[in-house]
Amino acid sequence: MHRLLFISLLFLSYSTIAQDLRFDKDYAAIEKKVIDWRREIHQNPELSNREFKTAEKIAAHLTSLGIEVQTGVAHTGVVGILKGKKKGKVIALRADMDALPVPERNDLPYKSTVTAEFKGETVPVMHACGHDTHVAILMGVAEILSKHTDKINGTIKFVFQPAEEGPPPGEEGGALLMIKEGVLQNPEVDAIFGLHINSETPVGVIRYKSGGTMAAVQSFTINVKGKQSHGSQPWSGIDPILISAKIIDGLQTIISREMELTNEAAVITVGKITSGVRFNIIPESAEMIGTVRSLDYDMKEQITRRMKEMVPAIARAYGGDATIEIRDQTDITFNDPDLTDQMIPSLIKVAGAEKVQQQKAVTGGEDFSYFQNEVPGFFFFLGGMAPGTTETFPHHTPDFKIDDSGLLLGVKTLTEMSLDYLEK
Repeated sequence: MHRLLFISLLFLSYSTIAQDLRFDKDYAAIEKKVIDWRREIHQNPELSNREFKTAEKIAAHLTSLGIEVQTGVAHTGVVGILKGKKKGKVIALRADMDALPVPERNDLPYKSTVTAEFKGETVPVMHACGHDTHVAILMGVAEILSKHTDKINGTIKFVFQPAEEGPPPGEEGGALLMIKEGVLQNPEVDAIFGLHINSETPVGVIRYKSGGTMAAVQSFTINVKGKQSHGSQPWSGIDPILISAKIIDGLQTIISREMELTNEAAVITVGKITSGVRFNIIPESAEMIGTVRSLDYDMKEQITRRMKEMVPAIARAYGGDATIEIRDQTDITFNDPDLTDQMIPSLIKVAGAEKVQQQKAVTGGEDFSYFQNEVPGFFFFLGGMAPGTTETFPHHTPDFKIDDSGLLLGVKTLTEMSLDYLEK
């Protein structure tokens, strides 16, 4: 059957009203706990690879539920293993734990005033991406499922991951280190699920995309070498700032003139330029740093190759030299099409067909992608925008805000998806 027709029939086969769920009483009882956990974590955020108190809270909760607990995974990660009373497959549910070096401007009773050290400086810390909600949701899922092991046909791993935003310089961390330390083994995971709260999606709505969902993220550093001279005599030097401008202009043509953007989106952004000391000196060097986003592996390879060709060539054309280093930060977050199709009925059952929406890919990145490189995975977006909201603020900003009324849907969705997958 054609895949789009199959999806359409799935939607038609369910009522537009959410179905009765397995654990309605448990869901009603857990909501306040989840909100309280989220607010406590929000008020006490911790940076990547430094999520010590958050990990302690998670481990204590899982232990109190009788779940087998592993701590210190990838520095501060926590893994809970819950075995059902019936044998079957193994699934993993993942929540990321880290906050960001962002000052909070929201006027909330649980506003963060925490500071921490980041790159040698004291910085404000905020859960400006919603990872506090992810942790609280998965803690709620663990509590409900721990009460109903008779309904679990297999094993569930609760993966609380550090450093999704990237480990500090010089450290390993995040999903890659968890995988390296065997989080998908013993027992071997068959599929993994994850969600991300979204401040610009209405509460009650779930959005997803099959295939490439979030972009591969690369960072790059370009060093340009020229020849210093007096600002009044540019002919006696080689201007690295001019060369940098030409490089930036050239890089944008890779996207606008070489990428087939009708297939997938791609972005090259220079985020910082450092050069010079005063107004009347042409400096000797310049440094640029930036990011590349791509949603197609062939396009990613082509962009990388062309950047490495173009940067030194442009510098040479103006008498200078330039080097470029490109580093992978995350891979493409790729929702396995078969697994996605399999889980759509679960989404509809929980949220109602009219609230389950397909979306286009986004150029943000997620290191959940590394788990999906190892096992089939499904990653979806959960609405966190309060009803009646007229102005929203993006993730990673001081005004970022999530409405607590959206959390229970996350608990219900991960719980029902888990049991549905293991039953099939």
